[in-house]
Amino acid sequence: MLSPDLKNALPTTDELPCSDDTPVDNEDQNFLPNILLFLLNSIWANRMDWYFGVDMGVYHTTGVNPRVPVVPDAFLSVGVERKKGGKSRKSYAVWEENGVVPIFTLEMVSHTPGGKYDEKLDIYRKLGVLYYVIYNPEFWRRDQHQPFEVYKLIDGNVVFHSPLSKQDQQAAGMGGCFLPLRA
Repeated sequence: MLSPDLKNALPTTDELPCSDDTPVDNEDQNFLPNILLFLLNSIWANRMDWYFGVDMGVYHTTGVNPRVPVVPDAFLSVGVERKKGGKSRKSYAVWEENGVVPIFTLEMVSHTPGGKYDEKLDIYRKLGVLYYVIYNPEFWRRDQHQPFEVYKLIDGNVVFHSPLSKQDQQAAGMGGCFLPLRA
């Protein structure tokens, strides 16, 4: 938890950029996160305690500068308002969400390698994200990884943890809903 002095010194989401202005470079990077959002909106239509962001900056205090976000292709936070103050979010600042970090982040590997397997994994570890998913349907051989990898944070360490068991899906707030993904 942040001290009141530090929290007051941090910028509000109105003062922070709402994206990294990096265009997606393939259709899947837009399609899959939005399909997940559509499914969650259907499955959890009556729940108002979750938020699913797509290509949105997640601002946090575990990095070098709280004004520099990490921008996952998608993320899920549970235990936060669905609509912040009845409005859509411009970005997600952990300090404005009572310290609630995303429980799940999704990164889709693009044509240009971009640190998904090392830099971002370390950022999400420091942030405290429970599940980090890397979907790499096209370039997994180039990157020497699997097409679909799930990493789980256990006692501060990131552990390769694929595929998700039903118990893990429920812990991530997925309610036992398993989404088939192509390999």
